[in-house]
Amino acid sequence: MEENINDEVKKEAVKRTVTMQGRPMVLVGDEIKVGMTAPDFKVTDNDMLPMKFSRTYGGKVAVISAVPSLDTPVCDLQTRRFNKEAEALGPDVGVLTISMDLPFAQKRWCGAAGVKAVRTFSDYQKADFGKTWGILIKDLRLLARAIFIVDRDGIVKYVQLVPEVTREPNFDEVVTALRALV
Repeated sequence: MEENINDEVKKEAVKRTVTMQGRPMVLVGDEIKVGMTAPDFKVTDNDMLPMKFSRTYGGKVAVISAVPSLDTPVCDLQTRRFNKEAEALGPDVGVLTISMDLPFAQKRWCGAAGVKAVRTFSDYQKADFGKTWGILIKDLRLLARAIFIVDRDGIVKYVQLVPEVTREPNFDEVVTALRALV
C-alpha cells in the first residue's frame, strides 16, 4: 500500500506547468520533445470540418503555433507574425495556429486581421491536440503558448513552450530553426 502512495506523490511532483500572470498552471499530457515522431491529432477547421494532421500535413514541413485565444493581444500578434513569415514560404511548408476558440470566431478573426497564409484550427471539441501534445492547461481548458516544427518525415525538430503564457515566443529562434529545414 505504501508503494502506491509514494508512486502517486512522484507523479504529482513531475507535473509540468506554465504560468499565467505568474500563477502556476498544470499542463495535461506528455511532453513532446525534439526527435520524437509527431503525434497525430484531429481538430476542426474554420468551416466546421475535421482536420487530421497526418493527412493534411504529411510530407510537408509544418509549423504549429498554439495559442490560448486569438482574441487576445499576444495571440493576435503571434498569429499575424507567423502569417507574415508564412507568406514567404513555399507550398511545402504549412503554418497552422491552433486554439480553443470556436471555428466561427477564428474565421471572423482571420477575416478581420487579413490572415490568409496561416490556417487556423480549433481544438474546442475534444482537446485532442492539447492533450496529445501536452499543452492543455488543466484548470482553464486553454492551450499553453507553444511552437512546434515538424519535418517532412513527421519528426519533431523544434519545440518552444513559452513559460509565461502572457509573453511572446522567441520568433527569431523559430524562424532560424525553420529556415534550417527549408
